[in-house]
Amino acid sequence: MAIDQCNYSIGDVVNNKYRITKKLGEGSFGSVWKVSDSNNNVYALKILKLWEVSTDIRDKLIKRFDMEYETGRIDSPYLVHSLDHGLIKGNPYILMEFCPHGDLTQVSQNTDWNKVAHEVLYGLQALHRNGKVHRDLKPENVLIKENGVAALTDFGIAGDRQRRMTLNGRGMPTAKMGTFAFMPPEQVNPPSGDAIILPTTDIFSYGVLMFLLLTGELPFGPLTDNNDLARYVSNGRDGRWNKAALYGSPFYHAIEGCLVPDFKKRLQSVQDVIRLLPPYQGSETMINPTIAPAKKPEGWLLRVMQGEEYGKTYDISKMFADGRNWSEQRNVITIGRADNYVQNDISIKEVQSAYISRYHCTISVDGDNFRLHDGQAINPHYRHSLLPSDWNYWKRSTNGTYVNSTQVTERGFYLADGDIITIGDVKMRFEPYYTKTFDGRMPPYATTI
Repeated sequence: MAIDQCNYSIGDVVNNKYRITKKLGEGSFGSVWKVSDSNNNVYALKILKLWEVSTDIRDKLIKRFDMEYETGRIDSPYLVHSLDHGLIKGNPYILMEFCPHGDLTQVSQNTDWNKVAHEVLYGLQALHRNGKVHRDLKPENVLIKENGVAALTDFGIAGDRQRRMTLNGRGMPTAKMGTFAFMPPEQVNPPSGDAIILPTTDIFSYGVLMFLLLTGELPFGPLTDNNDLARYVSNGRDGRWNKAALYGSPFYHAIEGCLVPDFKKRLQSVQDVIRLLPPYQGSETMINPTIAPAKKPEGWLLRVMQGEEYGKTYDISKMFADGRNWSEQRNVITIGRADNYVQNDISIKEVQSAYISRYHCTISVDGDNFRLHDGQAINPHYRHSLLPSDWNYWKRSTNGTYVNSTQVTERGFYLADGDIITIGDVKMRFEPYYTKTFDGRMPPYATTI
């Protein structure tokens, strides 16, 4: 495929469809333009600059860009929506809704911060329920829509976390600010590879974001140049933040819970944060969403929500049923990295990273319930059973197994409708289905925000 430069100027027409009216931003790998069509509808057009990228990383960037488009298709008013995608001179593009009121670096100090605080959380909740973690939450990645709603954007940060930081005179981040100012300790200095990317990653960044919006400062000290970086990271790791700046604020306890250095002790979910914020219209619904009752599902599946096999489904009910046809002992399903030397019931493809163990985790069945266990029984005699004596033959995974933000042990975690399973950098959702002729489409139970 030929790849040509896309050096556009104001007034140029792209793909005979969109006239460029303004340049909105430029990054290492992409540029964003304000465009209009023949009916004067206004959009934002993001172009991946493949002509400036070495061939050895193009495929990886294209996959990230495709995932960014898919993430923007999640049905939530608190996300900036992807409308279309395609190629311009061999370079991928995404057409997005245009948000005319800028980002959170441009809002006035008279802004209703409680409204912003809730709307950002609603956007995170939509991502987390769909197995996504934003990873780069900061003021310039929250745009204000035409109706005044704060909406999250820029979902393509995975793997691009080494950009440096600059601050403007007010202490607010500029367009070039990287992620270190908002990154939790486990992301700055990963304890095992770089695999712990959980909803709690965004929860920490949210605490930094809200502190910055409310005070005009960063919580762990000034960050005007790279010389401040070591001290800032150290303060974040040790939980030393400027609490005095928020004493008496109705946001204090929520932000305090977000900025806990240990992700296992941090607030674990968007709902946990909302409970500590001042009330806002609809917030109770977001804590306890009402889901219409459905008939008993005919089976359960795992759907890949993030990873190299995005969208793939595994019918685990059928796998258990088929297994019982050939072995009465069969009451587990094994999951691990696709490997020529290990036969897992679910082999997960992993080329871009190496965080999944060959013997990563196990699903057992207990009546109508499914239980997820970290690791596997490595003695072949115990591979398809799960008895108390099996713990003597158990091998834990290297990077851990998580459900939502909870780390799973070998003893197991009972799965519930909508749970997000994190295995390395892959996320899968546990879902029911209601037709005997399941065809892989999204089941009717799915809720949106």
